[in-house]
Amino acid sequence: MRKISPEVAKHMDNLSNEAGVISALAIDQRGSLKRMLAEAANKPADETTIVDFKEAVSSELTPYASAILTDPEYGLPATKVRDKNCGLLLSYEKTGYDATEPGRMCDLIADQSALRIKNDDADAVKFLLYYDPDESDEINDKKKAFVERVGAETKANGLPFFLELLTYDGKIDDAKGEEYAKVKPEKVFKTMEEFSKPQYDVTVLKVEMPFNIKFIEGYNGDNNVVYTQEEAKKLLKKQSDLTDLPYIFLSAGVTSEEFIAEIKMAEEAGADFNGVLCGRATWKPAIKPFAAEGEKQGREWLSTEGKKNIENLNDALKGAKSWKDKLEVEE
Repeated sequence: MRKISPEVAKHMDNLSNEAGVISALAIDQRGSLKRMLAEAANKPADETTIVDFKEAVSSELTPYASAILTDPEYGLPATKVRDKNCGLLLSYEKTGYDATEPGRMCDLIADQSALRIKNDDADAVKFLLYYDPDESDEINDKKKAFVERVGAETKANGLPFFLELLTYDGKIDDAKGEEYAKVKPEKVFKTMEEFSKPQYDVTVLKVEMPFNIKFIEGYNGDNNVVYTQEEAKKLLKKQSDLTDLPYIFLSAGVTSEEFIAEIKMAEEAGADFNGVLCGRATWKPAIKPFAAEGEKQGREWLSTEGKKNIENLNDALKGAKSWKDKLEVEE
């Protein structure tokens, strides 16, 4: 069993509910959220709407979440209006990745550090890594060293380290297509296995489902079936068995209904997952009324439909396990 300090354990308590399950809300999107708001408003993106939207999501929905994840660039005002019982994670990475070179290399926010994240009263450092386990050693060794540095820095500041893993294939352009759906499980498995190693000092893995639900029987719509539901459940169990760390699922842009269906599959598979960090599945439909009609209409959607989404998600988390089953607090 991995060991954590009493200080890290205290922060983990702040981020989870009474059952030790993490039911966190993500609003750390930056570039993508700006684009969605601009599209809904039918005008160029501005710097204030994104801040206002994050504040609205935080004030309306954090009473129903154990924690909130946001970014220091646009999200700090949102942290000030969150529910007093809601823990806080802050992003350490810049949005997106460097598209000018191969390997989807990420970068840290220039004026940010684990110490500054702690001084902003955050309970954890979150870092997002784009990773293709089958890419060259030259690229992946840089990424591994990068994560080792972030892990060591986070540990030195007495905070939990949440590592978000997004897989891809350097040779497949369409990550949402059938070709990638076929190789995704192995990518997710190899990536989780690598970053579960002690050298990275990860406290919690934030991971994708080991499939694309849009290619699973019953959820595939017009797409071909790549996996039956039984096969999907076997993938979820295999994923669970690959790590001894607490891990939580990200929603990856699916609808609220799809995400809840995925979580129920994980429960039925007997997967030992420890919660979720869910973003767009909860609040994405609020963008249109907020940007096109005004803050009042946006908040109205969040306080009704958004609240319903997060409460349905919390109900679906009854099969999640406590992180305390996997982490031992040092004496």
